[in-house]
Amino acid sequence: MLTSKQRSYLIGLSNQLDPVIQIGKNGVSPEAVVSAEEAFNTRELVKGAVMKMAPETPREAAETLAGRTRSQVVMVIGRKFVLYKPFKENPKIVLP
Repeated sequence: MLTSKQRSYLIGLSNQLDPVIQIGKNGVSPEAVVSAEEAFNTRELVKGAVMKMAPETPREAAETLAGRTRSQVVMVIGRKFVLYKPFKENPKIVLP
């Protein structure tokens, strides 16, 4: 579980990121999970967006995706969310 200080640090890092995952009318589909897993292969912090036609709320979509990818929800603001999953070996992000 992330502390508020760690969460704040990760939010600061995520400000310059562009969304790489989009949740559309199919919700958190297997394709969205695969897309997230591929993103986590190259980065520890991933930003996503939930389209207006999605069946879930942004919070629900972020939590579902986090559960399926074994990552943590850093934040949900509006229709955007940020997930964090540290590399098992040689993490690049060092949390305070």
